[in-house]
Parts: sequence; C-alpha cells; structure tokens
Amino acid sequence: MTASDTHRAIHAVWRIESARLIAGLARMVRDVGLAEEFAQDALLAALEQWPKSGVPDKPGAWLMAIAKRRAIDELRRGKRLERKHEELGHELEARQAQATPDLDAALDDDVGDDLLRLVFTACHPVLSTEARVALTLRLLGGLTTEEIARAYLVPEPTVAQRIVRAKRTLAEARVPFEVPRADELEERLASVLQVIYLIFNEGYSATTGDDWLRPGLCEDALRLGRILAGLVPKEPEVHGLVALMEIQASRSKARLGPSGEPILLLEQNRARWDRLLIQRGLAALDRVRALGGEQGPYALQAAIAACHARARTAEETDWARIAALYEQLGEVVPSPVVELNRGVAISMAFGPEAGLQVIDALASEPLLRNYHFLPSVRGDLLWKLGRFDEARKEFERAASLTRNERERGLLLERAAACARPPASEPKAPTRF
Repeated sequence: MTASDTHRAIHAVWRIESARLIAGLARMVRDVGLAEEFAQDALLAALEQWPKSGVPDKPGAWLMAIAKRRAIDELRRGKRLERKHEELGHELEARQAQATPDLDAALDDDVGDDLLRLVFTACHPVLSTEARVALTLRLLGGLTTEEIARAYLVPEPTVAQRIVRAKRTLAEARVPFEVPRADELEERLASVLQVIYLIFNEGYSATTGDDWLRPGLCEDALRLGRILAGLVPKEPEVHGLVALMEIQASRSKARLGPSGEPILLLEQNRARWDRLLIQRGLAALDRVRALGGEQGPYALQAAIAACHARARTAEETDWARIAALYEQLGEVVPSPVVELNRGVAISMAFGPEAGLQVIDALASEPLLRNYHFLPSVRGDLLWKLGRFDEARKEFERAASLTRNERERGLLLERAAACARPPASEPKAPTRF
C-alpha cells in the first residue's frame, strides 16, 4: 500500500469511526471539546504510524486505545483528574455507588447509546440552533468545516466560529453528557431532527470528494432516527423523518453506475430500489398519519418521496401531486431551496416554460448564489426549450460550483452535449 493509499484509508476510517470515538471519550471526560482533542491526537498518531506499520486489522479499536491512553494521561497529569474525581465522586455518591471512579471501565462501558448522547449534548439549548447543527455535524458526521459550510450554505469562517464557540459554551455551562428526559427532550428534538437529516443528506449526495454517496453517513443517520423513533414514539415528525430517510435510502443502489457515476432519479432502474426500505418508510408514514402529523415538514417531504416510491415507472410519477406537496411545504417552512424543487416539479407536470418562470424568480436569491443545483436545473429547462447555448453556460456554472467530482463530471458531460443537436429527451437533474 502506498503512502497516499494509507492516507486515504486513514481518512476513510476517520469518517467512519470519529463519531463513536468522540462519543465514547465524551462519556469519559464529560467535555465534547476535550473529547474531540483526544480523538484528534489519535488521528495524528495514525498519520504518523500507519504509513510505516500499515493499517491495523481493527483501526477503530486502535484509534480508541490511543485516544483513551492520551485522555487518561492528560487527566492524571493535570487538574482535570482532580476535578473529574470530584465530579464522578458526587455522581457515584448520588447513586450510592463506590466513590473511586474507574476511567477504563467508564470508557469501555457500552451501555446505552453514546452517539445519541452526543447528539443531544451538541443540541443543548445553551447553543444557538446554527451552532447545534454545526457542532453535531462536526462531531457526529465527521464533516470538515468546509463541508458543513457547503451543506448549510453559509461561509466557512462562520461555521468555524460557531464550532469553537459551541464547544466553549458547552464546557463553561458544564452540560451533562446524557439523553434528556420529558419536556427537555421535546425542546431539543427539532434541532436534533434537523441535524440527523443534514447528516443523511451529506451521505446521500456528498458535497465534496470523489464519491457521490457516503453510505456510512446515511446508515448513521438512519440508525439515529430509528432510535429516536423508539424513544419518542408519539412524535409524528420523528416518524416523518424516518420515513423520508428510509424511502430515500431505498434508491441508493440504483443511484450509481458501474464506474460510480451518478444516475439521476428518472434514469434509475427501479427494480434495484430496496423494497424493504420502501415498506419501512411507508409504514413510518402511516404512523405519521395515525398521529395526525401529515403537515409537518418531514412528513410532507416523506409524502413527496412516497410519490416516487409508489410509481412503477418514471412516467407514472404524479408530478402534479408532488408540486402541490412542495407548495404546502413552502407554506410550512418557506425556503428558496423548497421553491427550487417546486419549480422542478412544475416543469415535470406542466412543461419547462412553467418551471423556468419559477426558477428565474430565484435568480437573485442570496442563499442560492453558490448553490450548484440552481444553474443545473435552469440548464436542464433551457435544454428542453432548445436554448442550447444558454443551457451550456448554466451547466458549466453548475460544474464550477459543485465540490463533488462525480457530479462535476456529469455536469460537464451535459455542457458538452449542448454543442451537439439533442438526439433524445435530455436527462433531468431531479434529485428528490
């Protein structure tokens, strides 16, 4: 294995293991910022040693062992140990347990779900909503500051500041590392759902890198969503989010070609859609209806996804119904991104001219200024209207904005195709 292969392997392992690593350490030291520092120490050790020794058989366990050693050494060296002993002593005393903490046992104890604790800790009310999202994406999703900025359509320095301030605020407030109960849980639920879905989306359509999909992120988000649904079974929006993720995840195998190239929704082989995940998603949507939560943002998005899942072929898709659902969604959560998707649905239901009117109204929207999907959609509609030179410019602009290599390749292919007379119906960039 070359040095570059090893570094790619380290990066891959980090993306998979970092959240569990930080969560396990946070349970030990009760400080997510400190936990991330120890996890980063383990990552640096891997970068130093693995190119020489090779990637270990159990890289996650290796990283945890190194991080655990660093954490214990640090706690023993500094005043933190004394403070931690005091904190743990009070906690154990309250529980009428023994007074001496066992740090190794604390770290190795896998009772409960550390990832879930980490989500709720990062989403504590002492933080702003934006800070909760950024911090949890960093800690749970293992995303870089740049990737979070892309996912959230905000400048990178803004995200970096949010993360630093969030960790400092949690430490100063001594926020407990635990899953909240009762009314406090409900208070934090909305931002938790938002964070989980952003993680899922980063796995479903990666904003950067060579791969369009990151299945591990989707699996983590689905797992967290299902756990949440078990914890709060009477919350319709939790089931709505689970339904949405289940149905979207059902298309994963059909979304990539043999060489890893993206296959857009209308060109996908629907026989490759996972029927079990669709059934799970539709069942979750039934639970939403039973709870009377059909008008929730996630429930509406799940209903849109269900329209696609129920269509046996792309031609059978009920686009008018989808456009109506997007209109309802826009009333509940007004957003230029929702309006952009509504424009796509209108174009599919009523023709490209109708869709273009909606899309063009978004041209000056600041939030979409660097969002590649806007010129991508506009290019597609211009292509369908026979305005090929304008379409080429839009596809080239979209390619310059995306950070994902697979998506850039697809957009450049479509830009190149604009130089030739179309021989058939063009590909649609629909990404519902």
